[in-house]
Amino acid sequence: MAEIEKQTQAEQAKNKMKKEKPKKTAKQEIMSWIWTLLAALVIATVIRAFVAEPVRVDGDSMTNTLKNNEIVLVSKLDYLFGDVQRNDIVICRYPNRMEKTYSLGAALSFDVYTIFVKRVVALPGDTVEISGGTLYVNGQEVADPPKMGSVPQDYALRQLGTDEYFVMGDNRRTSHDSRSKDVGPISRDMIMGKVKCVL
Repeated sequence: MAEIEKQTQAEQAKNKMKKEKPKKTAKQEIMSWIWTLLAALVIATVIRAFVAEPVRVDGDSMTNTLKNNEIVLVSKLDYLFGDVQRNDIVICRYPNRMEKTYSLGAALSFDVYTIFVKRVVALPGDTVEISGGTLYVNGQEVADPPKMGSVPQDYALRQLGTDEYFVMGDNRRTSHDSRSKDVGPISRDMIMGKVKCVL
């Protein structure tokens, strides 16, 4: 009997503590929501920067592999822990194609670049040549993607440097890529992620 009384007293003490728990003020409730939203924003930003993000294809330079307005999932993890491979479809930025710079104070700013979806056709150390519209990598002919013929545009034989990647669109007739003088081979830091699938 004494044991039951002890349990009842313990439950009453717990209930009393629950009742005495102070209620949040409106200000505390608002701050709680703000911190929750900020935490969600930080988590989403980290995921987009280092894990994966959706990207919309804009234009026809990757037809028929990817079509205009398709949404693709881009993995950032592939290149955090691995190397870029020949034939990878990547999102990348080009030299001198910065859209805006956002300044968050004297010591903190970040740049926003125009991004492109292209295929890596040659890696550092490879030789690249385009003759009569035919692409040659390390002396071997690389066939046009199915149903996409190349425009006859020559590119003199060149050996890529230790940090140079040659990217092209699968629709070689309309793609603005490493063949262009204002782009050329791009460096590893310009490759931002690997396209994994169409969403």
